[in-house]
Amino acid sequence: MKIFFVLLAIQFFYGMINLCPAQSYGLGFESFESVQDKRTGLDLSPDKPLCFDENFEISFEVSFLKHKKNYFGYIVRLIENDRKNIDILYDNSSLNRDRFKVVIGDKFSKIAFDIDETSLYQNWNKIRLVFDKKAGTLTVFSGTQQFKQAVTLEKNGCFKILFGANKYKNFNTTDVPPMKIRNIAIAENGDEKYRWNLDEMSGTKAVGSIKNTDGLVANPLWIKKMHYEWQPLQTFVVQGPARVTCDQQTGIVYIVGTDTLTMHRISSNQVKRIPYQSQQQSLFMDNQVFYEKSTNRIYNLFINEKQVSHFDTISGKWDKTDVKAELKTHFLHANKFYSKTDSTIYILGGYGHLEYKNIIQKYHPGTGQWSQVSRQDSVFSPRYLAAAGEATGGAYIMGGYGSVTGRQILNPRNWYDLIFFNSKTGSFKKIYDLKIPEEDFVFANSMIVREKEGAYYALIFPKDKFNSALQLITGSLSKPEYKVVGSKIPFEFIDTESFADLFFDESTGRFVAVTLFRTDKNQTKVSIYSLFSPPLAIVPAIAQASARSGNVLWFIGAVMAVVAGFYFYKRRKPNFVTSQVAPVPAEKIMAKEVTFQPALITDIPEKSIETRLVPLHSSIMLFGNLQLFDDQGTEITRLFTPLLKELFLVILLHSVRREGISSEKLKELLWFDKSSESARNNRAVNIAKLKGILDKLKWCHISKESGYWRVNIDYEHIHVDYAEYLKLVSDKRVLSKQDIVDLSQISKRGTFLADLEYEWLDSFKSEISNEIVDAYLRYAASVKITDDPEFMIKVANYIFYFDPVNEEAMTIKCKALALLGKHSLAKTTFENFAREYMRIYGEEFQKDMPEVLHS
Repeated sequence: MKIFFVLLAIQFFYGMINLCPAQSYGLGFESFESVQDKRTGLDLSPDKPLCFDENFEISFEVSFLKHKKNYFGYIVRLIENDRKNIDILYDNSSLNRDRFKVVIGDKFSKIAFDIDETSLYQNWNKIRLVFDKKAGTLTVFSGTQQFKQAVTLEKNGCFKILFGANKYKNFNTTDVPPMKIRNIAIAENGDEKYRWNLDEMSGTKAVGSIKNTDGLVANPLWIKKMHYEWQPLQTFVVQGPARVTCDQQTGIVYIVGTDTLTMHRISSNQVKRIPYQSQQQSLFMDNQVFYEKSTNRIYNLFINEKQVSHFDTISGKWDKTDVKAELKTHFLHANKFYSKTDSTIYILGGYGHLEYKNIIQKYHPGTGQWSQVSRQDSVFSPRYLAAAGEATGGAYIMGGYGSVTGRQILNPRNWYDLIFFNSKTGSFKKIYDLKIPEEDFVFANSMIVREKEGAYYALIFPKDKFNSALQLITGSLSKPEYKVVGSKIPFEFIDTESFADLFFDESTGRFVAVTLFRTDKNQTKVSIYSLFSPPLAIVPAIAQASARSGNVLWFIGAVMAVVAGFYFYKRRKPNFVTSQVAPVPAEKIMAKEVTFQPALITDIPEKSIETRLVPLHSSIMLFGNLQLFDDQGTEITRLFTPLLKELFLVILLHSVRREGISSEKLKELLWFDKSSESARNNRAVNIAKLKGILDKLKWCHISKESGYWRVNIDYEHIHVDYAEYLKLVSDKRVLSKQDIVDLSQISKRGTFLADLEYEWLDSFKSEISNEIVDAYLRYAASVKITDDPEFMIKVANYIFYFDPVNEEAMTIKCKALALLGKHSLAKTTFENFAREYMRIYGEEFQKDMPEVLHS
């Protein structure tokens, strides 16, 4: 019976894994951030359609990905007998709130609904489509909402079921919103017939619950994989030494160099470099930098010199550039944290000159004063390579390497203790010691403390290897236990030349690891990685098994449980004590999941070409969907009513390119059907409302000058993509390669005000599209394709985005692909162009492939 119960326990937990897969799973969809042939699609019936004789229903769970440029496209398409389509699509250009729409054939049905924005981005939302063939109805369920629509279905209907992008016959589409889908189920007459959980880790197969029902995925983003494998975002080199810090609220990593500040935004995976306006900034061996949100400053801490310089992220200047090095005692790999209780930066421990330190120093930004904490205990032994994380009333410090005396020559060792530093009393309290591991490890500089969960996250690595690796662990704040989560990160370690740190991007729900390595060429190699939260402990191979085997095993387990229960009922005695099988730790299933924002990988190809960071604070975005952000990074676009939005855009666009707009012209455009007095009253009321909204931008306000209404903007403080665009194209000069990259960064959000349609706006849109295409073509004419064929392919793609049948762009791309030896891709490009040309103009393209390549 002991063996029996061991088997039963194994069966039980195996079943738990199958029925409750890791809390983070599903299929993510590449959307408008990717070119058309890289967008994600799911075909549930790749081999043959699914046929239903009786009433049937399809259900699935959907959520949206954050920080994407465009939310539009097909959620799911059901195609009956290759003739009639029934679709659910999402249309964010809709002026009303019902953005989920059901389309039948070529017409919108009367079914339209919405899902609360918070729920749409943070939770999974179940949608059901119930088809009643006898009654001839389609009923859609979303949350507590229910909608019914008459629909005619064929008696023996067979369906292609497609999610996202697809290339199926004349129903093909590349319009897909940035979404994620999971737990698709199809039932007939109330009995589940098919199921796809979409809990895979890799591959292009969506495993079905029944044999031979696997779906096919194009360009998958498996969410489970994103919660296990660290994703490399950027690797680049800066001149001289460098230090790292992070604004964890907005997810901006700051790399402080001697002559440049490099900013990397996690959500968009974009890099921006800001050369210092004043002299170079000193960086000595044991400097550390720290970003503090309340002051919006980056502090460069000269620990040995007891000095600090700070960088104002708004003005772009350091307040001090002349710090001189003093005789060193060194505080290499010291820990730091900011205490909100007393608004002070604390620095703990460190190493230098053959000694480990247990000194506690603090710097108060408000007064600019340094001081040292008088220690009253010996709990915090001298150490470095520990991890520190801020907590209420102080900080937790974990592990490290050092010695009791502080002297390197006297028995140095690894520490595995968790201690708490009380910043109010200056005292330490030991929480516990971890069990000494088989292989010693030390810690990256910071750890993430989750007090509500009673947990921490930290990066560990062995210090006795050069080709080392960082490993994320999570442990308890009260019990001496931890577990390994996520995959490993490569890390080159020499303690005087290497540094690693861990952050958490609250805006995207991702852990961020940054490694720095100083090369022998006086350069620092910077590598940035991210991992979506919550992280998975191991690759759950068991959970990869199909649901069909899990169901069988659950049945066997249930029978075993009944037999065992009956047996022990018969054998029960008054003093009978059972020996318990220790339960296998299971992943905690969370009701609410942190959504992920898959990053667009864009390495910096060479030092002279930079991908500029688009700020999400104090900015007005007109390319793609209209978006406005205040100085805190909060989007305020939703404050606009449709009329206020149009009024704002009319005045703004006439202000940027012209002297403004007159009251008479405003009446003609917006209040043409009203009397002069009524139009004047409406204008006054709405101008006042608009001023109230724009006050949130601080450096943007409306005025009337010389009879013209204007939007006055301080471009030093507010980023306007349209103004940046005009700087590049207004003089019709030939752009440089850097200019082309900058222009593409602006235009890749989408076409100008893509979500808005006003008659007066058409001329602006047409003019901008023509200017952009002309700018790209002027550049293409100024260089040789043979000089940089890969970049010329990008230029051609930029043109196609605005003009899909531009012959010059097609010629450039075909020639560039041929130069790279990619002849089949060149042929495909030509054929796609000819097909699109025929569709738009109704006539065949007259040239053939050889003519194009030799033109």
